[in-house]
Amino acid sequence: MTAMEGGKKTLHLLLLLFLVSFFNFQLPAALSAPAALQLQTQSLALRPLPSPPAVASWPESEAAAAAAVLESESETSSSAATTLSMELQHIDALSFNLTPQALFHLRLQRDASRVQSISEFAAAAAAAAPGGNVSRPRMGFSSSVVSGLAQGSGEYFTRLGVGTPPRYVYMVLDTGSDVVWVQCAPCRRCYSQTDPVFDPSKSTSFAAISCSSPLCRRLDSPGCNQRRRCQYQVSYGDGSFTLGEFSTETLTFRRTRVGRVAIGCGHDNEGLFIGAAGLLGLGRGTLSFPSQAGRRFNNKFSYCLVDRSASTRPSSVIFGDAALSRPARFTPLLKNPKLDTFYYVELLGISVGGTRVPGITASLFKLDPAGNGGVIVDSGTSVTRLTRPAYVALRDAFRAGASTLKRGPDFSLFDTCYDLSGRTEVKVPTVVLHFRGADVSLPASNYLIPVDSKGTFCFAFAGTMSGLSIVGNIQQQGFRVVFDLAGSRVGFSPRGCA
Repeated sequence: MTAMEGGKKTLHLLLLLFLVSFFNFQLPAALSAPAALQLQTQSLALRPLPSPPAVASWPESEAAAAAAVLESESETSSSAATTLSMELQHIDALSFNLTPQALFHLRLQRDASRVQSISEFAAAAAAAAPGGNVSRPRMGFSSSVVSGLAQGSGEYFTRLGVGTPPRYVYMVLDTGSDVVWVQCAPCRRCYSQTDPVFDPSKSTSFAAISCSSPLCRRLDSPGCNQRRRCQYQVSYGDGSFTLGEFSTETLTFRRTRVGRVAIGCGHDNEGLFIGAAGLLGLGRGTLSFPSQAGRRFNNKFSYCLVDRSASTRPSSVIFGDAALSRPARFTPLLKNPKLDTFYYVELLGISVGGTRVPGITASLFKLDPAGNGGVIVDSGTSVTRLTRPAYVALRDAFRAGASTLKRGPDFSLFDTCYDLSGRTEVKVPTVVLHFRGADVSLPASNYLIPVDSKGTFCFAFAGTMSGLSIVGNIQQQGFRVVFDLAGSRVGFSPRGCA
């Protein structure tokens, strides 16, 4: 045997030993790889739609609070360093003897109208000139927030005082609109509300705004009545509207007063605002409450939207530095050059069961320079809407991960429902929203929700043909959502309602 032949045999032997070593040690590792990709699940305790609870009492006597406010010598100034925090309670306590199923149907109907309105508003704005943002960059205060499920509105409510002395009323909390308004006497046409209609003639702090005032000119469509007073009108996508005099008034958050807030005093109001007296606009526009009073609370506020089924569990909306009291995962706010009302964020992708969903990319949610597309965080929309391609990919991934669950019939806008009757708990795939800089892992109850009392649960996302996607309040519930306007960012703090 030549030296070359001996070298070949040695090489073959070494190659054989390598292959044996590879298959003995590498193959088991390869076979174990799928275990690392095992579907991630979490438990969902099954609870049907709750019945409307009894009216819950507020933690502090409103009469006592009003008296305490009147004892103060002056309104809270911008130099004050206090933080205001008010509890939130579920608005189901104000329901009008409707069944849980009827309330839920009404909620979805209003939700569809709102989404259509927001989408049309954003599309129209993309073709218009950019709106101006006025930053009014210090003290803090807070208010309670409650869920509007009982009113069929899908919104959350807070309770605050209007005027001097303060008259306490429920107000819709809405990050998707700007103008603050309240129903006012004399009421030509008003819907039914829980509290007496606010009478401006009985308030010493009420002041009309003239037609020539800069505040009046900030309105999208300012008007002028025969008394040369500024008139406002706001319409909503479901056909609701409010019309009346634009004015300034004092708002009281527990014992903290904020004076000279521009509000609409509505004498003609119609629509689905049943129960509440008006709306507290928390958008980014120049007439929103955060823009008007920003300097008083360092341009920071946060809310936690109570679980729809936990009627006695308190939560709050907080204005001031205390809004950032809990650790949160932050994502930058984006600016739409054509529309200043909404809070735009950058959604990069979504995971189901621990794996990124193929086909859901940042390009599907991009906010382009013309103001088209994008993703907004909205407290007034219930069900999260995703552009159709993203929704289909998410839905299909969830269906595959939940294939062991018994499918049920479609329900309203939901096309992925399950019959979970007779069960108390199930395992469902995890769902994580990947924002830029912030991965937000949703509790199972934030995406598989009851729609009746028979055990039907549906995947609480929906598709939209609009380019605009919306993160709704069902997905936000239980998180403290922090709006750090000074830092131009939004944060999500899990289990933030306590």
